[in-house]
Amino acid sequence: MKKDDHDSLFSEITEILGTGNLALSKIPSGVFVPVAIPVDFSGNGDCTQGVCENAQEKIEGKSEEVFVNSDKVGNLTGNDDNSFVVQKITEIVRQGNVGISMEQRLDDSGCEFSSDVVVNVLKRCFKVPHLANRFFSWVKLKNGSWLTTESYNTMLYLAGEAKEFELVERLVEEMESFGCEKDIRTWTIQLMHYGKAKLIGKALLIFEKMKKLGVEPDAEAYGWLIRVLCQSRKGEIALEFYKEMVQKDYRPDIRQYTMLLNCLAGCGDIDGVYLVANDMINVSQIPDQNVYFFVLKSFCMSERIREALELIRDLKTKNLTLSSEYFDILVKGLCKARRMDDALEIVDIMKKRNVVNEVVYEALINGYLRKNDFARALDMFQGLKDAGITPLTSTYTMLMQHFFSLNEYEKGCALYNEMLDRGVKLDSVAYTAIIAGHVRNDSISAAWKLFESMEEEGIKATQKCYLVIIQELCRNSKTDEMINVLYQMQDNKIKISKEISHCVISYLERKRETKKAEEVKKMLKCWGDYYEAVEPSKTVEFSETKVHNLESNNIEQNGDSLLLEPLPQSFNSKDLHKICAILSSPKGWYDMQKALEEFQICYTPDLVTEILRICSQYGYAALQFFSWVRNQPGYRHSTDSYNVAMKIAGKGKDFKHMRDLFFEMQRNGCLVTPDTWTIMILLYGRVGLTNIALMNFNDMKASGLKPTASTYKYLLLSLCGRKGRKLDEAINLFKEMINTGLVPDKELVEVCFNCFCQSGKLEDAKKCMEYIQKVGYTKPLSYSLLIRALFRCGKVEEALALANDVKEERSTLDRYIYGSLVHGLLQSGQLDEALAKIDSMKQVGIHPTVHVYTSLIVHFCKEKQMERALDIFKTMWQEGCYPTVVTYTALLSGYINSQNFEDARKLFLRMRLKGPLPDFKAYSMLITSYCEMEKSEVAMQLLSEMLDDGIVPSTVNFRTVFFGLNREGKQHLAQRIMQLKHAVANKRKFST
Repeated sequence: MKKDDHDSLFSEITEILGTGNLALSKIPSGVFVPVAIPVDFSGNGDCTQGVCENAQEKIEGKSEEVFVNSDKVGNLTGNDDNSFVVQKITEIVRQGNVGISMEQRLDDSGCEFSSDVVVNVLKRCFKVPHLANRFFSWVKLKNGSWLTTESYNTMLYLAGEAKEFELVERLVEEMESFGCEKDIRTWTIQLMHYGKAKLIGKALLIFEKMKKLGVEPDAEAYGWLIRVLCQSRKGEIALEFYKEMVQKDYRPDIRQYTMLLNCLAGCGDIDGVYLVANDMINVSQIPDQNVYFFVLKSFCMSERIREALELIRDLKTKNLTLSSEYFDILVKGLCKARRMDDALEIVDIMKKRNVVNEVVYEALINGYLRKNDFARALDMFQGLKDAGITPLTSTYTMLMQHFFSLNEYEKGCALYNEMLDRGVKLDSVAYTAIIAGHVRNDSISAAWKLFESMEEEGIKATQKCYLVIIQELCRNSKTDEMINVLYQMQDNKIKISKEISHCVISYLERKRETKKAEEVKKMLKCWGDYYEAVEPSKTVEFSETKVHNLESNNIEQNGDSLLLEPLPQSFNSKDLHKICAILSSPKGWYDMQKALEEFQICYTPDLVTEILRICSQYGYAALQFFSWVRNQPGYRHSTDSYNVAMKIAGKGKDFKHMRDLFFEMQRNGCLVTPDTWTIMILLYGRVGLTNIALMNFNDMKASGLKPTASTYKYLLLSLCGRKGRKLDEAINLFKEMINTGLVPDKELVEVCFNCFCQSGKLEDAKKCMEYIQKVGYTKPLSYSLLIRALFRCGKVEEALALANDVKEERSTLDRYIYGSLVHGLLQSGQLDEALAKIDSMKQVGIHPTVHVYTSLIVHFCKEKQMERALDIFKTMWQEGCYPTVVTYTALLSGYINSQNFEDARKLFLRMRLKGPLPDFKAYSMLITSYCEMEKSEVAMQLLSEMLDDGIVPSTVNFRTVFFGLNREGKQHLAQRIMQLKHAVANKRKFST
């Protein structure tokens, strides 16, 4: 639009405002005037409140919901599902396996089954779809006549909610074999779930297949298809299906209309917008003013200001009276488009008419915040209060969030106090903002107090609230508090979403707190994936009504498939939480035992096994608990609990205790499995006791048990290790593994090849290469693994000679060994040959990997050519090949070798602040260099930082700092180092 045209059009709009057409006194009779409609263009809140007499519900800006006639999809609640038979069967199914399998208990239940019973049991298993699937499979095997179209539709719904689309397809295919006809509900359920999963192609395919088979789509089917197309911004296709829907005399509801308007306006289809608007007026008989209000809103949301201004001008020519809400929307659209001057011009005229409210001020403040003009936003906020208008809760929240993001904690808290003084009611978003501000400022106790007061006000924390809090705790490295938040969610029955669990686990892994990461993973697995916000007294009823409300059941899935990998749980997760807290406390065993005896808990083998797994790092307490719990009434250890206890004892090198547990489980009649033997073989081999590991391996075979792939793997890893290496036995065992039909994984093959090459057993390595080709390894892959091992051992000539033996699939082999070849050439000082190889690979379209670049940096740093190393580092970033911790450590080594300690210190600080976090090697190099520079106190601080990052310093690290401090005459600090060393050693011990 040209500037002159814009000025002309805008002047007309301001003229409309100036001529007093905001007055509402001359509204024609019969015209429905919309009420004030607050709109949030930030995407954080609700955009409108209903304006039609038949649609007063909330309409979200993104039109996330569509009205659903659940009766057409299937009445999933049932009328008699509270019967005794259904209740009894449901209890059996939802318990999974408790000693006896579910299927066996169903067979023994003596209950009378029918098609109605099957349907109602499935409905009551909404939260445990994997168990529902097992029950459904049992019914198919037991009596196929119990299965009906309704039972298949119910199972289809549960499978779709769990996003198990392979199961969905399988269920649809097998319906015919059980004589169950597909009805409109069968197709609509598929359409709904494919749409929710944004599988657009699949949803369209289902819709077309449905019509080809003669099933006429109903209004609901059209509604779901239009919804998913609009959410995917496929406005053109959505419009075509809308036209088809209208031709069949199906009338869309108000939400479908607004969803279409928003989508078409966003796609720039203005003609489509007006086509839908005309249908709203002529077909659905919605008042003109309501329709044009929605059209204006869709234009403003899409930042199509020109079209919005033209609409208002056209409405003026039609003599339609425009209420102030139209101009509220227009101001918000201008602010969203960052046209603040135009917005202010309209607001100035609105002020003269005394029709400016807190909603308009919020739009202006939000607009300035979008432009990062915080000062103007605060001025506008003050002007709002000076005008005697109380700001909205969302206005306060926006400003608080900006203060906290600018680290102006006191000003953010002042705004919160002002809200309380003015009596502004806080919502969950406002509470989340202030709690996050407290956490960011490290005021954890204040945050928890506010959290409690929020719950006292009856405001339930949302998943978004918990996620924000956890993200702020990550920022402040509050690991323990983060885990406390997870426990809080579990206690409040709030589902821990995939996003939250990923945030916590990825943070712990980045910080190298691997034990805590594993603990959280086990904890989440134990709690399960289906926690929802429910009232404690309505848990069962909630699960039933959730199935009925198809719109509200958009449950997220965690990484593991619920249907394919069941999570049996025969214990209360709260009990698990309490006992683990006791065993992980710093108290002595006597106090722990007293605390345990206070709980009247019914211990099961599953519960004890999970406790031992989670508390394995607290070895002494875990093993004491293992001994104590065996004396509890009605309890008996299982094979799994013995296996975990043996693993804990072996990790603490208490092999006598481990062996005693092995004999004890045999005496108690527990089944000794291959896993039991594998655990002992692994733990003996890990510390170099390979003779004992081999003896256990032979005893295992003598007992009649066949070694598994894991058994062979862990024994071979120990035989190839530096401690207790036995080459001949390793070669024979590798051949034996192949002959038994077990396939070694890539990790095991690499370890074996490295061991053989280091020991000069090249011919044996070649024989092993031939073995793995017989069990499925391709020739390029098997050759590449051996060639890489030769390069790692510095045997460049042998590696090149072996590579030349491969004539077929040479290009594939080159890609596999590219990085190792360059590394080997550089190690042997053949820089020109390495650079030539890189150039030749570039010519065939293969660019250097991070491994190749890192090898070059290592080479130049070793040669003290730091400028060339930094050039390579810069090239990596330019080409989008991001360096790893190994790359950074190589640069750190280069700086230290060239005596450039200042740059080394800066690089190390950068790694700690921005990542990747320094590894053990980086810390060790810097500790050694500081001690050599007689700055052993700095090295002492680095030891503490290592422990904070989850890296355990070695004996050499402690010794280096200890001697350094003594040389510098700081004996009192040296003694503290020894105390720290002993404290770390005692913490890792598993027995006292």
